[in-house]
Amino acid sequence: FNYAAVLWIIGYVLSQGLPVINLEFLTTRPAGVVSGEGGMSTTIVTTLYLVILTIVIATPLGLGAAIYLVEYAGDASRESRFIALLVKAARTGVEILAGVPSIIFGLFGFALFVSYMKLGFSLLSAALSGAALVLPTIIRTSEEALLTVPRSYREGSLSLGATKGYTIFNVVLPSALPGIVTGIVLSVGRIISETAIFWVTLGGSYHLPKSIMNSGRTMALHVFMLASETRAFDKAMGTASILIITIILLNLIINFISRRLTARVTGKK
Repeated sequence: FNYAAVLWIIGYVLSQGLPVINLEFLTTRPAGVVSGEGGMSTTIVTTLYLVILTIVIATPLGLGAAIYLVEYAGDASRESRFIALLVKAARTGVEILAGVPSIIFGLFGFALFVSYMKLGFSLLSAALSGAALVLPTIIRTSEEALLTVPRSYREGSLSLGATKGYTIFNVVLPSALPGIVTGIVLSVGRIISETAIFWVTLGGSYHLPKSIMNSGRTMALHVFMLASETRAFDKAMGTASILIITIILLNLIINFISRRLTARVTGKK
């Protein structure tokens, strides 16, 4: 039943939105008036900018946290009870944050980055807030990926005289790469599809941001604004169709990359 409902919704949106999509719609910017005139070109580019900036911020932090929790936290916890409590608190925090609604991250980003740090409605404020949103996903998926690497890989590398750092970056991480990449691509999908968090941090300008300190409008935010503030419901459907197609392509990319990387790690063609 669930699959049938999802297919019906996707089919309805595509049937309403695909007729609207043409070259002009994709290459002209929104006009920013009540009539909803114009296309969606700047929203595509803004979404791309936001995804790249958010992932650049979140990936090193998430992957670094996962490496520490899997490779170092166990030994450190046995040596110090205080560190053991910190590690337990960190794991609990990640689990809690993974279930927090995106609007809470948006309000946090608005209070800290937009207001307190005076970054304003900008790509940087949105990317920092988005990084906080997807960080639990990257940490959890990377941690699970690292845990799937057999312990014998680590022991074999260490027995040959390699340092722990060399073992992690040259033996463990390449073996865990399929799961890590999957987590990152899933995070990209969430950034593309979120609206509330970027409504209060990115702003909503229909102009193309010229720097990370400028405001902008993602595709999902553009759908929301068209549907709620203009009479151009057909263009909202057209933008929603592009969003659906993007998410479908992302899922196909996830499957393709995961299979290729898994085959490469296991030595299968």
